[in-house]
Amino acid sequence: MTDMRRFIEDMPKAELHVHVEGTLEPELKFDLARRNGIELPYASVEEMRAAYDFDDLPSFLKMYYEGMGVLVTEQDFYDLATAYLTKAHSQGVIYAEMFFDPQAHTSRGIAYDTVIRGIRRAQEDAQGRLGIRTQLIMCFLRDMSAESAMATLEQSLPYRDWIVGVGLDSDEKGNPPVKFKEVFARARAEGYRLTMHCDVDQENSTLHLWQTLDDIGVDRIDHGVNSLEDEALCDEIVRRGLALTVCPISNKCITGSLKALEVRRMLEKGMRATVNSDDPAYFLGYIYENLVATQEEADLSRDQVVRLAANAFEASWLPAEEQRALLSRLEGYAASEARASP
Repeated sequence: MTDMRRFIEDMPKAELHVHVEGTLEPELKFDLARRNGIELPYASVEEMRAAYDFDDLPSFLKMYYEGMGVLVTEQDFYDLATAYLTKAHSQGVIYAEMFFDPQAHTSRGIAYDTVIRGIRRAQEDAQGRLGIRTQLIMCFLRDMSAESAMATLEQSLPYRDWIVGVGLDSDEKGNPPVKFKEVFARARAEGYRLTMHCDVDQENSTLHLWQTLDDIGVDRIDHGVNSLEDEALCDEIVRRGLALTVCPISNKCITGSLKALEVRRMLEKGMRATVNSDDPAYFLGYIYENLVATQEEADLSRDQVVRLAANAFEASWLPAEEQRALLSRLEGYAASEARASP
């Protein structure tokens, strides 16, 4: 292992863009299918992994939603979240904000309560057992109606203390941010923080990014690499201090490029880029692998890698005091490593 890889592996990290349903590894998928009496269209883990051959967003989403069918009981959601948190902890993640997609479950007859209670129990257990701090972000599916999103928002209100914010994911084509303007206005009124996916190299990418700023008023942008196509947009993102949650290995699977050089450009422009894993069970890379791939392709310095990590802590939806405590751990690590270097 190179010195840089070891540095990245041991570095304290925050992850701000990971879909808990996207951490469903094939082995667990088979286990849950057996538990719930569900027959999968694959004979083995190897055959399932071989089917993970995506060349665009819709082809990924088809496999992603099909995979969720094994998630039925509260224990299933507990096991799913526990597996991710255990893996994240092993890679140095000390804080994570996890997306979950309730409409993908309620639309097939799974109660909202079943979904969130399983995930919540895993969060509490992982904090006590591993010391990893987490918060939940509820995503709306943009290829469903705004009315469905509003109904889901209302379903979430009894669990308001368990959810820090709301997001928007799924197929972006024909589903611009402005479609959900009233839903997000209501979410802000209820006290939720706001973020939205602006996926990479999609139709009307920069238009959608402007909508997140001007029509929605987001607190953060998920993906958002195409902002680099518009200097005025970059300047406005910097002016507002908005972070962008870039997912390099996901980018490569969907677009053929990590967009690692774009991450470097963001850092050089003073944009608050972060690196995350997105759907690591499907894209075959958790946060460590994403950071290593980005660093190596863009030839990032150690200071730039630390800047990516610091951006994530600073952009987290934690109280300022907790942010400072986590940043202090990162700064202490970086200083210690600098002293140890020849």
